[in-house]
Amino acid sequence: MSDKNPEELIDEVINFLNKEREVYGDFSVSSAAPDKVLQEQQKEDPPSHDKKSGSSSVQDPALQEGSDSKSNQTARPMQDFDSQEGLFNKDKGRKVYYHIDKCNSLEELKNLCQKADVLKTDLKDTNLVFGVGNPDADLMLIGEAPGAEEDKQGEPFVGAAGQLLNKILEAINFKREDVYIANILKHRPPNNRNPLPEERKRSLPFLLRQIDLIKPKLILCLGKVSAQTLLDNDDTLGSMRGKFHSFRGEYELMATYHPAALLRSPKWKRPAWEDVQLLKERYDELGCRP
Repeated sequence: MSDKNPEELIDEVINFLNKEREVYGDFSVSSAAPDKVLQEQQKEDPPSHDKKSGSSSVQDPALQEGSDSKSNQTARPMQDFDSQEGLFNKDKGRKVYYHIDKCNSLEELKNLCQKADVLKTDLKDTNLVFGVGNPDADLMLIGEAPGAEEDKQGEPFVGAAGQLLNKILEAINFKREDVYIANILKHRPPNNRNPLPEERKRSLPFLLRQIDLIKPKLILCLGKVSAQTLLDNDDTLGSMRGKFHSFRGEYELMATYHPAALLRSPKWKRPAWEDVQLLKERYDELGCRP
């Protein structure tokens, strides 16, 4: 029996449900009696294993993906989350997400990420690329995903694109160690493809906690995928860049071209230069640490 008081247990349940909404969108709690829910589910979707009765039921949109069948729309018992082994590998159910908000330092969060199979892509044997830089930085740069060199060294932006990024930072009087650099994904996807939507959803809660632990005043998204993920839209990079966006009511966010894109298309270097100049002006206006 738990030694926690009812208030603590209620807080844990609320935190869990809020995290589920943040990752998978809104869901509904069934008002039907537990036994009735189980009876209806057994009619429409016979269980492959025994389920205990008397549990509360929650409808999980993540379990409905790729199917329009009525059975997938039926509320599932709460304890059934812990038996969905295919969803999160060794981190059964979503237990790993319980612990994100309990991480009070970047080191604790990194240790959690090391154990989180939810962060991995379908490329085997990749290394965690957590993030690097000043943990108290007022400017945080967020790319899309690690590449081959980043995977090898366990550090973001260390390949050719990273060398260009270093030059861009130097041009506006920053050193690499002045800022904090991370990616949407913390593991390399195969063939350097863009992060898949489900990979972005699974990784986002860890990144949001990373941002909240650093508490930068400004965030620079490098590339369309990074900006779309954090701003939760499908806008073009052209429509997002060149201005500041309010992010979660706490941070100012700007989007610009990914350094890898600048290597492929030098014509974008001028607008990227305009973006980072605007960023530096705002950085100075806010009285950020040099």
